[in-house]
Amino acid sequence: MRVKAVLFDLFDTLLLIEGGDAFYTPSLRMLHEFLVENGVSVSFEDFNRVYFEVRDSLYSGVEKSLEEPHFNIRVSRTLERLGHNFDVSNTIVKGATDVFADEFMRYVCLDEDTIDVLQKLHGKYKLAIVSNFAIPECIWKLLEKFGLREFFDAVLISGAINKRKPSPEIFKQALKDLHVNASDAVFVGDTPSMDVKGAKDFGIRAILIERRTSAKDVPKSLYWKPPEENLQVRPDKVIRNLRELLPALEDC
Repeated sequence: MRVKAVLFDLFDTLLLIEGGDAFYTPSLRMLHEFLVENGVSVSFEDFNRVYFEVRDSLYSGVEKSLEEPHFNIRVSRTLERLGHNFDVSNTIVKGATDVFADEFMRYVCLDEDTIDVLQKLHGKYKLAIVSNFAIPECIWKLLEKFGLREFFDAVLISGAINKRKPSPEIFKQALKDLHVNASDAVFVGDTPSMDVKGAKDFGIRAILIERRTSAKDVPKSLYWKPPEENLQVRPDKVIRNLRELLPALEDC
């Protein structure tokens, strides 16, 4: 059956995160400095400890529902635990999230083949991004920064719709936005437990791109990742780089 739509994961598929989890401490330090400048008196050590307690508790609480709490919720609840009453819509909370995202973006680069491959696919297939990320505003900035927005007919970000891969709901919404059936689509991603399993469970063919960093270097950082061990699902095809995607789609 001819492929009509190609859905992409974003990080470690089209964009690469340099240094694995190296972004995390610098990004948290920038966030903490912003809070201190805005009247929140707390040491980085205390903030760092409470932040990770809150993050892990949030994801533990929604592990079965596959919800994706926005990053603002982490910041708000961390501040609440530290004795400061700022709700998720507070300008200080939003500003703290923004400075974290801005620092994180410094560690993100464009895969050398992304633009060329998307140019070849654009117009031939309907294209979408389906990304797990707790700061959807950051995704939009990255798409603009690297000139990717124009290629995509739909962009689904877990933090915006409160559902994350491998939830069937995020795949369902992507197909609805593209006006295609699951049998007409292919998903391309680097993480078997989220990308391959999520897509195939919903009837979408899956192509796994094997990255050096795939599902290893960024464990439960900005988003939750299910365990890879004992995963039985198999991708329909495996590629080593984006250049191999073009012939793989012809034979899918």
